[in-house]
Amino acid sequence: MQALIPLHRRAALAAALFSLVCLAGPSHVAAGQTVPDLLDLPARESSRAQHSLQLAVTRAGDRLVAVGERGIVLLSDDAGRNWHQAESVPVSVTLTAVHFVSATHGWAVGHSGVVLHSADGGETWQRQLDGNQAAKIILEDARQRAAAGEVGAEKALRSAEYLVKDGPDKPFLDVAFLSQSQGYVVGAYGLALETRDGGETWQSLAGRVPNPRGKHLYQVQIKDQHLLICGEQGALFSSSDEGGSFAEVLTPYGGTFFGALNLDAQGLLAYGLRGNAWLSLDGGASWQKADVGQPVTLSAGLRLNDGSVLLADESGRLLRSTDNAQSFTALPVQPGTGITGIVEAADGALILSSARGMSRIELDANDLGVKP
Repeated sequence: MQALIPLHRRAALAAALFSLVCLAGPSHVAAGQTVPDLLDLPARESSRAQHSLQLAVTRAGDRLVAVGERGIVLLSDDAGRNWHQAESVPVSVTLTAVHFVSATHGWAVGHSGVVLHSADGGETWQRQLDGNQAAKIILEDARQRAAAGEVGAEKALRSAEYLVKDGPDKPFLDVAFLSQSQGYVVGAYGLALETRDGGETWQSLAGRVPNPRGKHLYQVQIKDQHLLICGEQGALFSSSDEGGSFAEVLTPYGGTFFGALNLDAQGLLAYGLRGNAWLSLDGGASWQKADVGQPVTLSAGLRLNDGSVLLADESGRLLRSTDNAQSFTALPVQPGTGITGIVEAADGALILSSARGMSRIELDANDLGVKP
């Protein structure tokens, strides 16, 4: 039977920002005929692809790459003015996140535990991992930890056994690569894996991330050699050794964080449900709440090239800070609701992914509050 899980890679499973969409997995029509597994069904060309639900956008050099529902991957070579669909995507599951380390090499993740890799700037993609394979990797890791007598490993082993029985119904919600060989994926129910060979093989991070309750993990950020994972129920986990070990970062907020941004010096900004944005200027040792004006869920964030900080909320507001996230001002633009991702194009325009597809916003000095 198909499972229903909300889509948005940051707000999914907690805020239900978008309508539910069926995950991959065999299903049956009334006559008993099996419908093809979406993991084995290539994405189809769509005349309305640019206006379909898109959940993330990133840069591959000067090219823009966006991913979303039904395995649709969109590409733009003119800073978001025009888009075309990727030539070949081997799955039709919803894709939730995408990251490129160069103009050519990038990875996308999504429902059914899928990980895709492109070596040609997003035109064609190959499947490197799916939920069945990920579950087996996590199970083998749990077995080894249990055999070594690790505290809590027996519970982790039981959870991993259930994960294998459930099949590929757990989504990955974010992906980030430190280099062309080293990368990380995180997702629902505490899924967390790493690769050291460009995705050819994967290892479980379950024994390194102190997340025994399996909180959903929405984002993984990389700055230099430091990793930061954020998730539900105030979950923040940091690593200063490229994922070799993780420590829990305590905050005053017990709700969901959908994302985090690295700021100047030791600054961190974690944002999430009901307008909660929490700022630390000392690497997470202490926190203060940032005022964003309204208790509306924050769905995306970006550090702009000029050093300012941008947040988007589910009502469509874009909030900008020029003082290291200590205060925010709403920009006088109306990009529309359902924003899921933001990236800055090579020409400085803001490119937004959303429930309505892709849009481009050009900001002038007046929009940014800059005096002539």
